Amino acid sequence: MENNKIAVGLDIGTTKIVAMIGRKNEYDKIEVLGIGKAKSLGVKRGVVNNITQTIQSIQQAVDEAESVSGQRIDNVVVGIAGQHIRSLHHSDYITRDNADEVIKDEDIDNLVNQVHKLVMLPGEEIIHVLPQEFKVDSQPDIKEPIGMYGGRLEANFHVVVGQVSSIRNIGRCVKSAGLNLSDITLEPLASASAVLSQEEKEAGVALIDIGGGTTDLAIFKDGIIRHTAVIPFGGNVITEDIKEGCSIIEKQAELLKIKFGSAWPGENKETEIVSIPGLRGREPKEITLKNLSKIIHARVQEIIEHVYLEIKNYGHETQKGKLIAGIVLTGGGSQLKHLRQLVEYITGMDTRIGYPNEHLAGGSDDVLSSPSYATAVGLLMEGLDKYNKEEPVVVVNEEEPEVINDEGNLSEQEPEIVQREELKQKTKGKSFLEKFTERFKEFLDNAE
Repeated sequence: MENNKIAVGLDIGTTKIVAMIGRKNEYDKIEVLGIGKAKSLGVKRGVVNNITQTIQSIQQAVDEAESVSGQRIDNVVVGIAGQHIRSLHHSDYITRDNADEVIKDEDIDNLVNQVHKLVMLPGEEIIHVLPQEFKVDSQPDIKEPIGMYGGRLEANFHVVVGQVSSIRNIGRCVKSAGLNLSDITLEPLASASAVLSQEEKEAGVALIDIGGGTTDLAIFKDGIIRHTAVIPFGGNVITEDIKEGCSIIEKQAELLKIKFGSAWPGENKETEIVSIPGLRGREPKEITLKNLSKIIHARVQEIIEHVYLEIKNYGHETQKGKLIAGIVLTGGGSQLKHLRQLVEYITGMDTRIGYPNEHLAGGSDDVLSSPSYATAVGLLMEGLDKYNKEEPVVVVNEEEPEVINDEGNLSEQEPEIVQREELKQKTKGKSFLEKFTERFKEFLDNAE
């Protein structure tokens, strides 16, 4: 039974593409069966800009994961990020026909459905509609309005918007690599499920995922996602600056950053020098570590200030919005020496590095608990959770609703389940993912 509950997370990043296969063990922890990694050549700042190369990299990562795990990969959960993602806040309300009946799922679906009709800029599509607090008649701050009486149902929403063409390109690559897209998730949300604890989300926390091409931010407070943003630069711009500043090639700049780089210039003495071999018979270059960390410091400071501005815009400085748990850094870029201290210094907020090992089974490979794999672990978790929660839903979404009748064992609840699923499909669903994935599959089929 357990064996068929295997999910695959596919993290299409700017520097690397990771395919991670796993399943839940009896303690509800994730057992990673195989992982495949390929250099990502066709992605820039989180957006696919070379379809052919991206397809090749996806295939390479998937093949490697298949051969390590001995499993066959069909369906994948893909993360989406990139500079085109933006989020906005929106309030909306519905007036119910009958205030003497209690509020049901259906009313919330109607309200979410109404938000989906918001007019976006040309070429943009709503990816997530996440309800925050509700207001029933004039009673504010309701977390769960179902079962209450009221005529007017109002809610604040966190709406995440992305570019249709970029999302379609990712879908195209996945499909052309011979895979099915079972789900699409915003990457900062995936990383958050991998590295944040429930207590942190309640107390208020900002997750900063520093990738190669983008830095993703997700802010939680009172257990609810409050703000998301994608800042269009990450670790690669630091490498780029080292390359320019020291006149060396990219490969050397990347190595320098990883081995000797520090975000805190005060650490290095003037006398610490690294010698870099010159190209083809040229003289070797001598670089002081002090200069190296000055270059890194300047760029990292810029990234952090950008993120901190977003945190302030969310309202961290207000009494109500204070993020008590501070900041959690993850992603490959979070492994830079002394970065944590610099972040604490600039923002004045408690900071820790987030490792995705809390949800992994004991005895997992140490490599997996590296912050670089946070997104992949998060996507894998999404895929496995989908199994647990929504088995009937998957059946219904794939086929016509009547399929449930054939199962026989669901006969007693038949009418209700079918009704709810039909309703979900009609109203674009409570889970934006079902709605989105469905429409997305139609999209791709039409595009062929």
